[in-house]
Amino acid sequence: MKKKIAFISEHASPLAILGGVDNGGQNVYVAELSEQLVKKGYEVDIFTRRDNAHIEETVEWQPFIRVIHVDAGPPKFVVKEKLLGYMDEFTANMLYYIKTNAIEYELIHANFFMSALVASNLKKYMGIPYVVTFHALGLVRKIHQKEKDGFPAERISIEKHIVADADQLIAECPQDREDLIVHYGADPSKITIVPCGFNPKEFYPMDKAYARSILNLDKNEKIILQLGRMVPRKGVDNVIRAIGKLKDDAALRLIIVGGEADTPDPILTPEIKRLQQIAEEEKVADKIIFTGRRGRDVLKYYYSAADIFISTPWY
Repeated sequence: MKKKIAFISEHASPLAILGGVDNGGQNVYVAELSEQLVKKGYEVDIFTRRDNAHIEETVEWQPFIRVIHVDAGPPKFVVKEKLLGYMDEFTANMLYYIKTNAIEYELIHANFFMSALVASNLKKYMGIPYVVTFHALGLVRKIHQKEKDGFPAERISIEKHIVADADQLIAECPQDREDLIVHYGADPSKITIVPCGFNPKEFYPMDKAYARSILNLDKNEKIILQLGRMVPRKGVDNVIRAIGKLKDDAALRLIIVGGEADTPDPILTPEIKRLQQIAEEEKVADKIIFTGRRGRDVLKYYYSAADIFISTPWY
């Protein structure tokens, strides 16, 4: 019998469509890591919050990977900044699911601080050890976002408890490790750096001219690619203002991929409207293409078509 691992990812399901406000890197991380663990011989259950009243409780997503939707708050989308109050319900319903189905987990891997709070409760009730990948830290977020940070103040105390309580902390890079030690007093011996990877079956180099022909892009342009969620902290406005400094270069083109819909709808994605206004102010609207959301099956073409990929988040 295969050993079982439980993932908790309260707001980021592997089933979600990427590109939305709360659907991005964590969704991919959880999905890809669970698939790699299956290759190592494990079975994985991914527990995520039910945000749709019509979706099944248990979805057999991949061989040996299930996505389990936990009732916690209303069965609809709720921004992650407003989810903390539902974590007691999440804990109770996850505990009920485990006990009702007589499941024995070797380990829980919590993703984000609220998932880690649930894992901490389950460790207390059931003795299951847990590791945590924070993906973002509240104190670091407050340094950069200040009053724009919408998370409850309790986040910081919860994270400090988790840092002390978790059996192992997974840092995604040296900066992440340093932040855990400096800001949270983490025990360095409990931290393991596991860099994020990529799937070579999904992303691989290809001929630039071919990629541009697939996307109907000019083969002679100098293409800069910015790709990610359309929220202010990703710093896309800085990229547009930089293009404004280079407006005399006729061959320059900035492609911005991301949004809440497959078309660059400024109503569905207010950040696109703000960025379009900045482009008008900088007099570079004609140099910028907003594509809207794009599926992962076509992202490889954008990466290969670009001369430069640029990423300028606040932190």
